[in-house]
Amino acid sequence: MRYTHFARYYDSLYRAQGKDYEREACRLHRLIQQHKTSPGHHLLDVGCGTGEHLRYLQAFYQVEGLDASEEMLAVARRKLPHVPFHLGDMRSFQLDARFDAITCLFGTIGYVETWEGLCQAVDTMYRHLAPGGVLIIEPWLGPEEISDGRPHLTVADEPERKIVRLGHTRVRGRISEVHFHFAIADRGGIHHHEEIHRLGLFTQDEYTRAMEMAGLHVTYNPQGIADRGVYIAHRPQN
Repeated sequence: MRYTHFARYYDSLYRAQGKDYEREACRLHRLIQQHKTSPGHHLLDVGCGTGEHLRYLQAFYQVEGLDASEEMLAVARRKLPHVPFHLGDMRSFQLDARFDAITCLFGTIGYVETWEGLCQAVDTMYRHLAPGGVLIIEPWLGPEEISDGRPHLTVADEPERKIVRLGHTRVRGRISEVHFHFAIADRGGIHHHEEIHRLGLFTQDEYTRAMEMAGLHVTYNPQGIADRGVYIAHRPQN
């Protein structure tokens, strides 16, 4: 599942957590410029969500976004009406363009769930990269990082709206199953929503192998853009 009912509250929740999209976009731009050898400035954010990274990346690139959640894209389109946004699955999307940079951030890659899905997604992104272009993937948690049974809580306390997200994670083989319960209080009353998200658990070796098998040259940057590491994969010019 992707974010559905909760898409409209997504930005509020991560603002409350202190996620700094502007700083991350600037770090991302520096990494792209260090590794990209193609001459263009066309960027695609895969799993773009509500478009917050693109809000800042548009200062440096001609940007587009792709996501599997129509609800998240609706928020992004209201925010950035001039930016092309595409509804699609990262494993199989087909756009009539090649990009100098493709990003897949904030653990979104985990939604592919399986090793086969990971390889399909990386192959699809590779096919959309221009020669000399760069793919940057910020991974979901690995098998050794996940905690089975861990509860978690996030609160956004706004003047006219209060948002609580309760979460509980179960590990089922190589899948993390995250149950979310949302409670939102506003002038209209208290609203409840539940969602279950399933994300695959992959090792560093598996991420690297998937990208190398696609034909990419891969390096791992442990700091990344938000101190959680990123894979930087360059498509050779020839």
